[in-house]
Amino acid sequence: MTLPKILFSIAIFTGSLFSSQGKMSESPNSSIYTTAASSAGAIYRTSPTSQSNADIASTNLTSPVSITEKPLSPTEQLGLTLSSMQSDAVMRNANWGFVVYDPKSKKVINSYNENQPLVPASTTKLLTTETAFSFLGTGFQWLTQLEYSGVIDENGVLNGNLYLIGSGDPSLGTSKAGATSYGMISMDFVAALAEKGIKKVNGNIIVQTAVFKINKNPNLPENIVWLDQGSYYLPMGSTKDIDPSKEKLIVKQKNPFDAPVKRYFYMSPYIKKMVYTEDYNPTVLHTKIPDPPVSLANSLRLSMIKSGIAITGKVENKIIDNQLENRMLVTSYRSPDLNDVVYYTNQHSDNGLAEAILRMVGFQKLGDQSLESGKKVVTEHLLQDGFDTQGFSYIDGSGLSRANTVTPMAQVKFLSSIMNEKYFKNYFDSLPIAGQSGTLKKMFVYNNGNGQIFAKTGTLNKVKCLSGYIKTYSGRILTFSLLVNNFSGSVDMVKKRMEMILEPTLSL
Repeated sequence: MTLPKILFSIAIFTGSLFSSQGKMSESPNSSIYTTAASSAGAIYRTSPTSQSNADIASTNLTSPVSITEKPLSPTEQLGLTLSSMQSDAVMRNANWGFVVYDPKSKKVINSYNENQPLVPASTTKLLTTETAFSFLGTGFQWLTQLEYSGVIDENGVLNGNLYLIGSGDPSLGTSKAGATSYGMISMDFVAALAEKGIKKVNGNIIVQTAVFKINKNPNLPENIVWLDQGSYYLPMGSTKDIDPSKEKLIVKQKNPFDAPVKRYFYMSPYIKKMVYTEDYNPTVLHTKIPDPPVSLANSLRLSMIKSGIAITGKVENKIIDNQLENRMLVTSYRSPDLNDVVYYTNQHSDNGLAEAILRMVGFQKLGDQSLESGKKVVTEHLLQDGFDTQGFSYIDGSGLSRANTVTPMAQVKFLSSIMNEKYFKNYFDSLPIAGQSGTLKKMFVYNNGNGQIFAKTGTLNKVKCLSGYIKTYSGRILTFSLLVNNFSGSVDMVKKRMEMILEPTLSL
């Protein structure tokens, strides 16, 4: 074979080999060509290198067109991934939306179906816990106070009652968030009774609920009248029983010549200020109050008997107490800080705590520990902060209801809007970390998202959600929301897709 023929054969073989190793496929809805497979997992843009006519003419060889490979930008990779999900077996029939948002520029980086109202599942807790921080403060604590009335005689017999004053502590007795169990609290209370010299109680354990002044809320809850009792207020009834001509403004200094009288405090529905009256005789209590600590009272009674402190009476739940006895403080128990309770709630996605937090927010604001009051306080708070209410429905504090709906866009704008709040670090730290803690511990374990994504998860049957913050490799903090409803396949399968969608965002 002559040399020109040999060279020509080599040229043909080389072109054929190159073509077989670098087959290209075109992504749907895109003019960008990508390699069908890559051992490094990278996605490349490919383009032919131009060659002049003079170069071609200068050789007798048939030259293959050389190819230059350039990695796609993270934005392009994200766009391709979102496009591929539309034909994915798990996602193509799902109703889902996604958005990644830059809080600094206030611009959407990439999105799909971002204005579609979707079921958010437990990502609803993002709204509930933020409202609690905003209204109550991170250091808020619930108090449970033990008091006694009557007289202790020389034999250590208390001829009077014990009073257990609660404030709706959602963690009381649960051992959650570092809370103490009923048994341990009861033992501490029994020890405090012994220190007072009490060996027997001729009376009952009376359970009541209150708003404690130590929480330094400048206003009492609305619409309810409260009897001032030293360090706390006891709920008495509704403001509708009060003649507005009898309400008085609070003065900073008390008149030393005033005779001691009972004073009932409330937020005036007329002048919207805290006032009081001395003339109040309620007929019916028109409010719902926090669940009284009856379980703790029963535990205390049993612990007293076991410890040799006899008690003749029973546990009694008293809502209205206009004939208030003079009382002395024995001891008190403080709950973990709200910061710890919120951390536990978001890390473990605790539905019970979330609902209790919602009701406590309603109670502290409106004096009514009902679901409706809590929902009203949260929604009003969100509206004041400019929350996007398009397609928004807030049915409960935990996200258990499928009637809850929100758009991914509303979530990312909300998460961005609170980043300058004084409690933001506490809020951010309460979120599970990808591959490391809470409900995200088993996601992003073996890929680049480990330790870079801080988010609240949400799971119901055929619903999987993830919303929170991304810390990119370049140090940017972005917000994102990925809500998937009615997916096909298993939860693990949709979690893998979520990891695929979020991975390119780390390089933005």
